[in-house]
Formats: sequence, C-alpha cells, structure tokens
Amino acid sequence: MTLDVEKIREEFPILARSIYNRPLVYLDNTATSQTPREVVDALVDGYTRTKANVHRGVHTLSQEATERMEQSRRRVAAYINAAYEREVIFTRGTTEALNLVAASFGPMVLRPGSELILTVMEHHANIVPWQLLQRRIPFEIKVVPIREDGSLDLDVYRSLFSEHTALVSVCHASNVLGTVNPVAEMIAEAHAHGVPVVIDGAQSVPHMAVDVRALDADFYAFSAHKMYGPQGVGVLYGKEHLLEAMPPYQGGGEMIESVSFAGTTFAELPFKFEAGTPDFVGIAALEKAIDWIERTGIDAIAAHEHRLLDHTTRRLLAEVPDIRIFGTAPGKCAIISFLVGHAHHYDTGMLLDKLGIAVRTGHHCAQPLMHALGIEGTVRASFAAYNTIAEADRFVDALIRVAAMLA
Repeated sequence: MTLDVEKIREEFPILARSIYNRPLVYLDNTATSQTPREVVDALVDGYTRTKANVHRGVHTLSQEATERMEQSRRRVAAYINAAYEREVIFTRGTTEALNLVAASFGPMVLRPGSELILTVMEHHANIVPWQLLQRRIPFEIKVVPIREDGSLDLDVYRSLFSEHTALVSVCHASNVLGTVNPVAEMIAEAHAHGVPVVIDGAQSVPHMAVDVRALDADFYAFSAHKMYGPQGVGVLYGKEHLLEAMPPYQGGGEMIESVSFAGTTFAELPFKFEAGTPDFVGIAALEKAIDWIERTGIDAIAAHEHRLLDHTTRRLLAEVPDIRIFGTAPGKCAIISFLVGHAHHYDTGMLLDKLGIAVRTGHHCAQPLMHALGIEGTVRASFAAYNTIAEADRFVDALIRVAAMLA
C-alpha cells in the first residue's frame, strides 16, 4: 500500500506555492485539507454550467443541479454504509450537524436530572451546543478523563453510566492528541444501557474507513473540507427512526410539505432538516472528493500518514531538546501536538511560517483538554496523503532552528 505521492501532489496546485520564498510545507491538515483539481473543477462546472436552485424547478438547469446534489447524497450514503440515502442530511459542517442533534434530538432524551456523557478531549463543537441546551434543561454533563498517553479511561467511562444517563456524545478521533477512540466498544456499552450515541467524526472520516452500521452509531457527523472536499459542506448521518421522530432544526423553504397561517406540515427525510437553499454546488463537489479518496485508497492513505507520523516523531524525540509531545496512544492519527521548552506556541508557529512551514497553534478549540493537560495551547503538525518524508524532514530541521532561536 504505497502511494505515488509525487503524482498525487500534481493534483493539488496550491502545493506549488512559495511562502517567504520557500516551498510551502502544508501541515495544517487537521484544520483543513487541500483540494484536488477535480474537486475544484466540479465547483467551477457547477457555477458555470448547472447553477440553478435545486428541488424547485422543472427547467433543465434546476433538474441537473438537483440530480448532482442527490447523486452526492447517494455517494455519501454508500461511502459510510448508511442503510438509506435519506439518513444523510447535508449541513454546513460538523459543527452545524452537532448543533442540529443537540437542538432537535437533545430535548427528546434529556430531561431535568438527566446525564450526558462527554470526554475531556471533545472539540468545542461537541461541548458548547450541549451547554446551550443546559440553559433550557437542567441536565448534568459527566466527563470521561484521559490516561497519561492520551487514551480515554474506559473504566471511568463505564462507571459513569447510571439510571439517569440519557445520551453519550464523543469524538471518534481527537483533533489535538490524535487518539482514535474505540467508539464501537463505547457504543455497545452505551446501547447495553439503552443510551443512544452521537459521534463526531470530523477527524476520522478523512483518515480511515467508517461504516456507520458496523459501528451501530445513532448519529455520525463530519465535514467535507477535512476530506479533500469543498468548504461549507457537512454531513449528519442519523438512524432513520430517530430522524423521523425528531422535530425540524430550522424552518423555512424546502423543509415543508405545506404551509398556511393555520399551521405547517413538514417534508419527508432528508429534506425536513435542510431548510433554505443549500450549497448544492459544494455538495455536488463532495462526490468528487469521495471519488478521489476511493481511487487513492483510504487504507493506503492511512498507511502513508502513519509512516510520516512515525518518521517525524522519531526525529523530533531524538533531535529536538526539551520537546513535549501530547498524545502517544497506540494507533493514533497522524497528528503531532507539541511544545518545545518554554517557547510560546504562537512564537514557534510564526517562526516556522517564516520558513515556509504551515502548522496550527493555539488551543485548537479544545480548551477543556488544554486545562486538563495544564497548558494553554500547543503547536500542531498534521499530515495528509500529499505530504512527503522530505517535507517531514524540512519541518523537523526548521523546528530545530526555531527551538534554538527561542531557547
């Protein structure tokens, strides 16, 4: 399972850029991956050939745009092995998908005195929507801690279930630690207690095969822009019977069956949750991103990313004095969050940028995790299919230089 990385790189025009007269090394893939030419071409084609509002017109352009959007829905459903394409709801991203579940499904199961289980490694998108709901419903949030290596303490997870537990919401993989959580096991434990589970899959779908039926996930959310796709497009998968029972998240056009001033009836799935004009051009382009991933091979991508992770980690630990890497759990995603000595993460990131290396700095929208680690933030380097060993070496060499400057 070896990728032809140089050939892959030719499909990503942005990688030919220079930053401060140095070739770009893009290592901020956990935040947003770059986009292959065929996805960009699909966006251009959508805007120049088939731009017309979907599901509302009998004319040719509207029919073509509608078919492109619904073909993408079918493609997503097949990619994650959903039972029905109507279980795929298009959103603006993982954040909106999780907000939808919290706002629509949350009040159905959470009551005063209920308990919701989260983990300390959650992204703010899987914390804040539940806290907003807490302002209306006084339920309790219980938090699963991590072990020293960044893996979840599953003994504590199991102990948190009680007769009041109503819901579990957990990330499949941490955007800071890279930890891949055993969500199939966690879902099975929750279901044994009669508790549904929401999975934030933003960091997993780009890096591993995901089968929502094999996991038995009740809800699964992810974003296109982290999987070589367009910005502003996300997916919420939900089991059909749960989505059927949920009230709409937003009201407006497209999600209705009929409207009068006496009352409104709502459309069938999936349209009940897709109020207003969607980004039908971006949604159609998502299909091309999935095509690219499947043609490249998700297992080959994962193997390549892990080679980069292992190589870079070995060099960092051997050659960068006083480096601290956060998250060392076995099988982690290709993410390295670190600090060097007493250097501030922003200073490290800015100096790396001057050397052409794009990394992320800050709390990564995971402040509770930072508090648990006793830090304010980290520098984060993350890999994708188009990154090379040579780029990994450039990053390490640059960091050695930066660390000496900041010592």
